[in-house]
Amino acid sequence: MTATRLLLPARALQQPEWASLDELKEVLLSLEAKPPLVDATACADLTAELGQAARGEAFVLQAGECAERFADANPETVLAKADELHALADEFTDASGLPAVRMGRIAGQYAKPRSKPTETLSDGTVLPVYRGDAVNAPEPTLAARIALPSRLLLAHRNAGITLSTLLERDMGLAGRSAPQRTYAGHEALLLEYEQALVRPDADGGRYGSSGHFLWVGDRTRQPDHQHVQFAAAISNPVGVKIGPGAPPEEVRTLVRLLGDRSRPGRLSLIVRMGRDHIAPGLTAVLRALGDEAAGVAWICDPMHGNTRVNGAGQKSRAVADVMAEIEGFVSTLHAHGLRPAGLMLETAHGPVTECVDTAEELASATPLPRYESACDPRLSPRQAREVVTRTAALL
Repeated sequence: MTATRLLLPARALQQPEWASLDELKEVLLSLEAKPPLVDATACADLTAELGQAARGEAFVLQAGECAERFADANPETVLAKADELHALADEFTDASGLPAVRMGRIAGQYAKPRSKPTETLSDGTVLPVYRGDAVNAPEPTLAARIALPSRLLLAHRNAGITLSTLLERDMGLAGRSAPQRTYAGHEALLLEYEQALVRPDADGGRYGSSGHFLWVGDRTRQPDHQHVQFAAAISNPVGVKIGPGAPPEEVRTLVRLLGDRSRPGRLSLIVRMGRDHIAPGLTAVLRALGDEAAGVAWICDPMHGNTRVNGAGQKSRAVADVMAEIEGFVSTLHAHGLRPAGLMLETAHGPVTECVDTAEELASATPLPRYESACDPRLSPRQAREVVTRTAALL
């Protein structure tokens, strides 16, 4: 099957400076010839489930890696991540009575936007920043940080391994009275990769076959730029991250470009404003949208707006800050007659110590001992369960 390449002449931010454009062309041609990673029917099913969440009939729980690693694309690790996601979803459903839409940050979360293009090591060496395994490697050497187009092929292969493992798991549980599907989502950051994997859908349109749910980040959500144009051109359910600096009138433009009132789950707005900005920031957005606010699914990302540097120089997050943002998100939506549709969490399947429980703990100069993330800090399983059960109580 050949790709249906989208022509996007506008500007694209956060794209790598690839080591070889000739090699990039060859890689993209190879990707265009590959079969889709996910099928369009499953994407349409997810849209319907997101629509239920938008109406308050279900709740989206998306959990998983900040920056997914190629090395994790093995059955043991993938199944451990899936088990953690489903355990969180089951716990939420038991506490709230709402069915959970189960979506991992998995099988494609191989690229990360970064605030700066370079980083300076303690010895003064300046290196290109790590942008995710689909681009370069995290080791602090110049050779590791070269953006290699061949990594896009590795991203596709490892995403395929991961998705096959998830599908086998779900099919193996199909004999249960209420089997639950695992959907996969990631930020559609690397546009060459995403465009090369566009395929025809059954309705004569086109969909992004790299994942069921694709979102546009807060750094790339400009309405006249390529990431938004890409999201507008595909039939998948899509999301847009909304940070504290998002102009409310721009959010209104995004809703009109990407939303579809006939498909309530088509667009999710993923709010990530931080504990101190969530109430006034979300209120301003809701006022600008007016009646149009009811046409999207409202999801809270309480992680990215609450990242701090601790006394040891590590990026961390406090569960207390995470919960404060969720509380502000829920109460603000309720005040406007709207229903919270979901949570997006960065979580680990093992007992990491990358996040702390209280803001006071961030002052400690003692390094957090089990810090294994390739990029941003993740909640441990214990912390994730606390966040999920406390959120269920709010609903």
